Amino acid sequence: MYSSLVPVNKARHANKKVRQVQGFDFAKNFHIAAIMAHEFARAASIYPVVFLEDKTEDSFRPVVLMGLDAGENLFVGADGKWQASYIPAIIRRYPFALAGAGEEGKFTVCIDEGSDLISETEGAALFDDQGEPAEPLENVKRYLGELQMMDTFTREFCKNLASHNMFTPLNMRVRQADQVKNINGCYVLNEERLNSLSNEGFADLREKRYLPAIYAHLVSLAQIERLIMLKDERVSSQADAQ
Repeated sequence: MYSSLVPVNKARHANKKVRQVQGFDFAKNFHIAAIMAHEFARAASIYPVVFLEDKTEDSFRPVVLMGLDAGENLFVGADGKWQASYIPAIIRRYPFALAGAGEEGKFTVCIDEGSDLISETEGAALFDDQGEPAEPLENVKRYLGELQMMDTFTREFCKNLASHNMFTPLNMRVRQADQVKNINGCYVLNEERLNSLSNEGFADLREKRYLPAIYAHLVSLAQIERLIMLKDERVSSQADAQ
């Protein structure tokens, strides 16, 4: 999604403006999107929420599945509009992102210079006439700061679940049109292990406020059926257009 991510600074971006997002073509080739635990409740009514393993960091991260095939987002229509009531925060924050500043707990606001949303003639200015961050950029900083706090919570959430050996590979066979497709490569929470926790272990999850996200994840897995339906509809539409 990001092609040329660089730190925002007034020397480089004094004359840059950012246009308001009118469409989501920039996300049409992404079938997964990272989300945070605070998003689970809203995302679960639309997308399957699963986990990916980062073997280099020995950790897990939650994502939503937006398609059954790599390179295809079933929620971006031909007109570029998002065809669902909730859009993951990582997509809503585009073309901005946070990057580590080399010091623990410090982050730098970055922007994708390769984005079509960046302009010198249209949109909201990043800096004012005095070279100070303009209100839109200050709003972005505040929003990204809130997301960073949510990200910290999510990392601790996943770390805790991994310590209880809660993650298990998802191996599912679904029928799409006249073919059988295997859905694998990601992880889900093992409900049997959750139910086998000691009273103390379960109370710990409750005290850490992890239970709403856990149950939202488990409920969300039924949304895989939605992906199958959307894929069948897209295939049918493409066939009718030929």
